[in-house]
Amino acid sequence: MKRPFSVVLIPLLALPAFSPAKAATAEYSIQAIRYASAEDEVAGLVMGAPKGEKITIAMVVWLIRGGGRNILFDSGYHRDTFLKYFPSTEYIRPDEAVKLAGVQPEEITDIVVSHSHWDHLGGIDLFPKATVWIQKEEFRYYTGEAWQPGGNHGGIDPEDVQQLVRLNTGGRLHLIDGDDVEIFPGIRAYTGARHTYASQYLRVDGNPPFVLASDNCYLYRNLSEHKASATFSDADHAANIRNQERMIQLAGGDPDRVIPGHDALQFQKYPTQGRIAKIK
Repeated sequence: MKRPFSVVLIPLLALPAFSPAKAATAEYSIQAIRYASAEDEVAGLVMGAPKGEKITIAMVVWLIRGGGRNILFDSGYHRDTFLKYFPSTEYIRPDEAVKLAGVQPEEITDIVVSHSHWDHLGGIDLFPKATVWIQKEEFRYYTGEAWQPGGNHGGIDPEDVQQLVRLNTGGRLHLIDGDDVEIFPGIRAYTGARHTYASQYLRVDGNPPFVLASDNCYLYRNLSEHKASATFSDADHAANIRNQERMIQLAGGDPDRVIPGHDALQFQKYPTQGRIAKIK
């Protein structure tokens, strides 16, 4: 919403070939955690949808566990500005929400931010030991020229940007440089057709693999109807549709394994207990 091991190679001819990549890949679980709900207009999420059609959307963070890490994909929001002026229901702070999945806020090791909109970036200061991962170009733009004449910072909260800078100067920010980058063993980041300046989504390896789309795909309806997510840039609609097709391929060809950013249906498609859906 706008809302780095050097390897000493010893020839052991009697042994089978060793695959470092496979040996290093962790087995991950994925849970969707709904920390709030809200009513929205479908036309603001799916290009070409009829005006006036309403939908209840889920405000979600995704918890990925494995390889000794507790990773959040996106961090939700908690600042008074949005608590007061964004009409949501059943809201609990994201740091409280992760406790429902059996993880304490200080146990979150990493937060991967899909993009800088307030409802995805705004909770990064709730997790005191987490390293935050964001696209290098996303960080550069929103800590710089977005706020200059001619820049576009719609949906970006200045307080969130200040938190990003503090994390950077404090050594807790990692910049991801571009598309198709492995950030953890078996988890890769892909850039996503400028929902924001350099938004990204994740592929989580496994059998089967899953893609966490965040707002690069708002709803399952975007996928089924081959329609772009509504973004601030009309020029990027075709690129967004191509990225949605790529997401399906990355998920092994199954659109049900592409998890949209705000679709409450993920809590029906997958086993759910309370606010927690077990995706994988």
